[in-house]
This record gives sequence, C-alpha cells and structure tokens, in this order.
Amino acid sequence: QVQVVESGGGLVQPGGSLRLSCAASGIIFRINAMGWYRQAPGKQRELVAAITSGGSTNYADSVKGRFTISRDNAKNTVYLQMNSLKPEDTAVYYCKAEILVATDRYVYPYWGQGTQVTVSS
Repeated sequence: QVQVVESGGGLVQPGGSLRLSCAASGIIFRINAMGWYRQAPGKQRELVAAITSGGSTNYADSVKGRFTISRDNAKNTVYLQMNSLKPEDTAVYYCKAEILVATDRYVYPYWGQGTQVTVSS
C-alpha cells in the first residue's frame, strides 16, 4: 500500500557533500513527521534529523550546522543535504515517515530500505 524509497547515497571524500531524497507513495492520506536515521556497522540506529509537517526540525548534535533536512509536502518527499562530510558519517541512512494511509485509522511508521553513504579518501 505504501512505499518509502531513498536515493542519493554514494561515496564521497571528506569535506564533500551529498543530498539524500526519500519519497513516499501509495494511498496516503497524511504524513506527519519524516526523519532520517543512520546505522553504522556495530552501532545502533540513531536519529540524524527530523521534520514535522509544519516544518519544525531537530538534529543530532553531531550533524548540527552541517546537515539540513527539508520536505516537499506536495511531493511526499523529504531531503537531507549533507555538507562537510566526515568519515564518521559513514553509515546506512534510513528514511522514516509517519503515515496515515487512506484506509487506516491510525498513523504508522514506514521505513525505507536504506541507502549507503561512505565518506572516505
């Protein structure tokens, strides 16, 4: 019924930039918060940045000033602009969207399949 698909990952040198995109599709009535999480090898998944439907944002301390989250509600899409990338940003990045499907009564979290970001020289 609902798909959440990320794109934009890849290999980048330290100090470089990448832009991730995440689009939700299906019979969507409403999307509440959307967010980006990441999981590095041997570590737990952590919140990177989140944005509400009204545009309020919050960031992990480790990415403040370097990453910017934004969304296009008309396209059911969330973006993550990542600048000044560091090797410690290397991880699989996952998108999460809190979605009310048109045929449901409740909002549920939907996750994408993840996209690899590797920061290395």
